[in-house]
Amino acid sequence: METKPNSKRKVAPDSHLFPNRSRLSKEEIARRKAESHAFAERCRGIFNQVAPQLMTEHYSWSIHIEPDSGDYFIDPDSEVCFQKAQQKHPSAKIMEMCLNETGACGRI
Repeated sequence: METKPNSKRKVAPDSHLFPNRSRLSKEEIARRKAESHAFAERCRGIFNQVAPQLMTEHYSWSIHIEPDSGDYFIDPDSEVCFQKAQQKHPSAKIMEMCLNETGACGRI
């Protein structure tokens, strides 16, 4: 069985994926990375405080954290957990973690 490419169009290595959008500056990329890292650190701080108590009865459950208020929501189903968090904080940025030793969700 032979497979053929769907298109013969060649794309230049430095071409834009979305040509109608401007590229972000290096400063903007660095700012966004720093914001993302700070958000993750605030969430990790809350996780480190509450996880040891929660893991005894709710191991492998999903936990969604809203760091500005310090609220967290747990449920065995990730979707239900997210809905709980979104109901209380509809426009907030929320981080999902898993109640285990590392907080990682899924497998690598």
